[in-house]
Formats: sequence, structure tokens, C-alpha cells
Amino acid sequence: MRFDYCVMGNPVAHSRSPWIHTRFAELTGQALVYDRLHVELDGFTAAVQGLQARGGKGCNVTVPFKLEAAALASQHSDRARLAQACNTLHFRPEGIYGDNTDGAGLVQDITQHAGQPIAGRTLLLIGAGGASAGVLGPLIAAGAQRIAVANRTPAKAQALVERHAVLAGQHGCTLQACGLDSVDGRFDIVVNGSASSLAGTGVPVAASVLADGALAVDMMYGPAAAPFLDWASAHGARARDGLGMLVEQAAESFALWRGVRPPSAQVLAELRAIVDA
Repeated sequence: MRFDYCVMGNPVAHSRSPWIHTRFAELTGQALVYDRLHVELDGFTAAVQGLQARGGKGCNVTVPFKLEAAALASQHSDRARLAQACNTLHFRPEGIYGDNTDGAGLVQDITQHAGQPIAGRTLLLIGAGGASAGVLGPLIAAGAQRIAVANRTPAKAQALVERHAVLAGQHGCTLQACGLDSVDGRFDIVVNGSASSLAGTGVPVAASVLADGALAVDMMYGPAAAPFLDWASAHGARARDGLGMLVEQAAESFALWRGVRPPSAQVLAELRAIVDA
């Protein structure tokens, strides 16, 4: 089947992106076909080239290919360049343009849908891979007072922090890196960007990281996010899955591809009704 856009990943069968983009197209009067494409772990470049050859216009990229997508792109948005990870590719005559809409989607969901200000707040970001790399810059730009990046390998968290040091200085944000077992303090917002939900390995940090009334967000959604959400709720935090982030980052991608901003709040409400049914 020929399609204009798709989401590439491994795994990808669970993805709600085809429904979201199809609904965006319906509501904005755009004619497009969007599908999902399971890609073998060594087959990402070939999959992108195949989509281009078939007349495709772009794709979303999910785990584990976001770093590879950034390397494949010949041009990058500022946020993708800083993240060194892409979740959106746009095929243009002059080459492949790479963007990362994850952070904008997360910030929009936290501030608008969850009603939680980021400005002046403390934030813990769990994980230092492609998912976390994509959101750290926008979280800094949103005005967080302090962000700690915790990772199983502290050196990887430190590298991510160092890459964002200039941006953090510009926004007056204190950045620090630490191991999962050495997180210092309690946080207003805790974001799980690690692979723990997909791997089913449990919550990787202690409940002591949660401030009173904290918002705890898992970037995953569906069954994979359930253990983190249950953990957060059991310890008095407001638990939120990644469905809102998914819709908002998709809206950013759709606007890049089509030049039209879709009604993301309406689509999120519709999707939430389906998921919760």
C-alpha cells in the first residue's frame, strides 16, 4: 500500500499515530494517507529510502531510531540539532529535514492539558536516551528552575547536561546529572523518559523524589505506562501518561508537513475517550 506519511519504529503495532494524523487530516481538510511501518533494527536507512522512492513525503520516528534519524537527516531544526535526535523527518527537494517535536508536545501537554506550570518549578527527567534528549531543551526553555537528569549510567546523563549547558544558562535553569540511586531532592514534576516502561522493569527511582502534589508523567501510554502511573498514584502524585504528549507532538509534525495547525485538544479528547472506553 502506498502512503504519504508513516510512523517507523520497533515495536510499532501499538502506535496511535495513524489514527491521530488521519483525524487531523479530516478536521483540516487535508488529503493524505498515514500508516505504521515496522522496521527491522538494522533496516532504518533502507526503510526511509524506500518510503522516499515510493513518493512518501515524510515520517515520524519512534524507538529505537531517533538517534539514527538525526544522523540520516541532512538539515536539522535547532531543537533537533541540540537533541541530536529526531522524531520527524520531512522529505524536501534539497534533502531530508529533521525535527524533534517531542519536547514541544510534552511542554504543551503539561502546561495546557495537565494545567501544571513549568516556569519556576523543579523537574526530574529519568533517562538520558533519545526520548529524554528530545525534551530537555524545551523543558529548559519553558522556564524550569532546576532540572536533574537521572540515568543508570551517570556519564550519559552528564553528557546530555553538558550539551544543554549554554541553553540552561540563558534561561537561568540549574542543570545536574546523577545516577538513578543518587537523586538529590524532591521534584514538582517527574518525567519518565527511560526504557523502563517498555522493558517492564519497574520504576527506576525511589518515591522520595516526589514532592507533595507532584505531577508524574510517563512518556509512554497504554499498558506499558501502567506500572509507573500506579506507582505515582500510590505515592500521592498526579499520574499522567504520554497520550497528550503524543497528540501534541503529532500536531507539531502535522503543521511542519502540511502548513496547517490541527485542533489537537479536540483530537486528544476523542482519543482519550477511545482509550478509556
